Amino acid sequence: MSRTATHLTSYAEYLAKERESEEKHEFLDGEISAMAGGTPEHARLCASVAGVLREKLAGKPCSVFSSDLRVRVLATGLATYPDVSVVCGKLELDPEDPQAATNPTLLVEVLSDSSAHYDRGEKSTHYRRIESLRAYVLVSQRERRLEVAVRNNDGSWLVRAYSAGDAPVPPLEISLPLDEIYANPLEA
Repeated sequence: MSRTATHLTSYAEYLAKERESEEKHEFLDGEISAMAGGTPEHARLCASVAGVLREKLAGKPCSVFSSDLRVRVLATGLATYPDVSVVCGKLELDPEDPQAATNPTLLVEVLSDSSAHYDRGEKSTHYRRIESLRAYVLVSQRERRLEVAVRNNDGSWLVRAYSAGDAPVPPLEISLPLDEIYANPLEA
């Protein structure tokens, strides 16, 4: 994500700009930041994770969304586009923004060199303030590795990394098979 920001005075102005823009932007504290486009490998991994989630969640009251779904963190004001989102139960929308979900159960970010620090740090801190969020998955582009953060009953988070086999996501009662997610890498 680009850290070049344009100052705004309101979320409504951000929404107006977003409707007119062909690019996606994040919003936080009156500033917008352009979100960088992804690489072919980033796009492939996003689609792979979304496909696996759709298959694993079949028959459950959960919907899988692409990065076209804007998510708003009501506790902090962040508006962003996670790479993959899952909402279980009824989709709840931001009162200020009928295009932004406020109740994801699972969020997924595919890490890039430019976003890894932000996705693991500041963005993760925002995401963890979403009351409905039960898990946050980071997918590496550089190596075969998933990091799964799961909210415990006491509100604390446990993070585990997986480089082989299946990565369990207990809140959704599923596992993410690394062999499927990382099948057919784009190699020159």
